[in-house]
Amino acid sequence: MPLQLRSTISSAGQLELKLVEVETPTPGLNEVVVRVEATPINPSDLGLLVGPADMSRATVSGSGADTVVTAPIPEGLLPSAAARFDESMPVGNEGAGVVVEAGSSPEAQALLGKTVAALGREMYSQFRVVNVAQVLQLPEGTTAEEGASCFVNPLTALGFVETMKLEGHSALVHTAAASNLGQMLQKICIADGVELVNVVRKPEQVELLKSIGAKHVVDSSEPGFMDDLTAALQETGATLAFDAVGGGRLGSDILTAMERAAMANEDGFSRYGSTVHKQLYIYGSLDTSPTELRRAYGMAWGIGGWLLTPFLPRIGPEAAERLRQRVANEVKTTFASSYAKTISLAGMLDLDNIAVYNQRATGEKYLVNPNLDV
Repeated sequence: MPLQLRSTISSAGQLELKLVEVETPTPGLNEVVVRVEATPINPSDLGLLVGPADMSRATVSGSGADTVVTAPIPEGLLPSAAARFDESMPVGNEGAGVVVEAGSSPEAQALLGKTVAALGREMYSQFRVVNVAQVLQLPEGTTAEEGASCFVNPLTALGFVETMKLEGHSALVHTAAASNLGQMLQKICIADGVELVNVVRKPEQVELLKSIGAKHVVDSSEPGFMDDLTAALQETGATLAFDAVGGGRLGSDILTAMERAAMANEDGFSRYGSTVHKQLYIYGSLDTSPTELRRAYGMAWGIGGWLLTPFLPRIGPEAAERLRQRVANEVKTTFASSYAKTISLAGMLDLDNIAVYNQRATGEKYLVNPNLDV
């Protein structure tokens, strides 16, 4: 039977990762069966895959399809996983492959034999049954690898620009900006005439973004970071930031720099700071330490979370479909993704591979082909 990767956290405080055999259900009226040939390991997948486990203490038993990885959950973090205790959970938000079986509806039958991308969850599986509404037919000549990351990163990047328009801002700030998502966002902003301030942490990431046309890139590792950031914000007028880092004080620093940029354009002194509203959305947790807020940005500010799944209903089905079609049309250009390595399902359980993909490092994104030999 086909294999699927499962993640379980026990009430005793142990993570277990293993492959299990699962039946592939017969597709319903509006469903298709996708033979999954490419599925990325995104940070959002890692949150479910390994959770709060200490993977530096992981151990492995067995081999091939019988491999089992176990790792302890630090005692202080165990309560955060209580809702999933002892439940074997499938993982993988998105992927791509070929439709090998289809339900009887015209929409499903039209996809038979086609290469499609799917936002189907449970994508670390050899076969996956999904509704046609969760499927995006890829343009002729597009491979599963090229279409594997068609949903999470592209729609998130497009969602940032849509949020900017909805909330009345005129420019953006983005952290961890050299990521695949960050590069997509920069290309979108160039095409759409939107000013973007990119925040990175290494000189080589500055050069990478400039090589694709970025105008404003600031390096948080540089001594003059705050001055550079403030100058970029003054030039662009950006008052909306999306933060992939989450922990530490970077988000607070961005709000402070926005305040400095705003005050430079206001007359006189105000004990309450600038009247310009500054908004920070945290959408990732690359830094899992506590978020530090150092109140140096007046009173006109907001901090919240941003997630793709509630955003799409907010804009409605027509707007969401417009974004999906843009992704399909530009899958080999604006929304192209790169991967450091392609591994099998069993390869996901290799401790050396886990040590790399669990770092969530720029340039080290892994792709999984569940139908590679295990």
